[in-house]
Amino acid sequence: MQFQQLLYFVAVAETRHFTRAAERVHVSQPSLSQQIRALEKELGAELFSRARGNVALTDAGEALLPLARRILADTETARHEVLELVQLRRGRVRLGAPPSLCTGLLPEVLRAFHDLHPGIELLIEESGSHDLVRELARGALDLALVVMPLPAASPALTTVELLHEDLVVVSSAASPAPRRPVRIADLEGEPLVMFRHGYDLRELTVAACRAEGFEPSFTVEGGEMDAVLGFVRAGLGLAVVPSMVAARARDLRVTALARPGLRRTIALAHRSDVAPPRAARELQKVLLSTQAGARTTAGSAAGTRTAAGSRDPAEAGARARKTPRPNRTE
Repeated sequence: MQFQQLLYFVAVAETRHFTRAAERVHVSQPSLSQQIRALEKELGAELFSRARGNVALTDAGEALLPLARRILADTETARHEVLELVQLRRGRVRLGAPPSLCTGLLPEVLRAFHDLHPGIELLIEESGSHDLVRELARGALDLALVVMPLPAASPALTTVELLHEDLVVVSSAASPAPRRPVRIADLEGEPLVMFRHGYDLRELTVAACRAEGFEPSFTVEGGEMDAVLGFVRAGLGLAVVPSMVAARARDLRVTALARPGLRRTIALAHRSDVAPPRAARELQKVLLSTQAGARTTAGSAAGTRTAAGSRDPAEAGARARKTPRPNRTE
């Protein structure tokens, strides 16, 4: 049983005339009649009574008609659903990102994407790069913003670098001002507010302190970005945060790190073995087109001095590369 045969059958049933039915479906009358006879042969029953030039449905035709209409309606619905997805009128994108980017970079990017494609649903997963890579591997995310380099045990991913961002030190406006710029060695013995385990910023900060030969001292640890900033406001200690986040924290003192400082590289990742859906590819285009606007913004925050030697990410550009098994974890 073929789709066209059902289409022709319904046309004849509704017009009760083979010639008018053929005109309705834009085929010749002999071709339509041939397909109807083939359908009757396959079903083993006549569908129409053709006595005295009148066309009427047989009992078999009456039984088939509602089923054929339902099949044709379902097919048309499926066609429209796929068309809407292709034309980005509907659909969804599952995007993962570290919390620092959800407060810094993503709001403007997602607003630009929503303005272009208001019918696309955006599902955001906040987590550290380690967790996001696992979510990509199991197919729970279409795209993820991750901090490079990726964990050593990462699956094969395709990454596109978006930006390089300096890290800065934030402290309570009411606390004594730290020396400028702050060296990593100056953090020895200082009370630090630290992110939870699995946070890229925690691992990067702890690794930098250990490279200087000391273990950092935590007054509070285990928070997410908003909690860490709140603890710093309360005077519980210093924190090392991305410059984009610090630029929006107007009530905190922001101090640059002495060179070479600390910097992180943000990349957009997806699985190499699975092409992202159309809507996700469109979001990727928006992210790449706006990456020049996601520059290090430490210089615009009160009391901030950008670490010397920082490069403009727009000059670095977005470089796509395959990263099947990187050998560093941060």
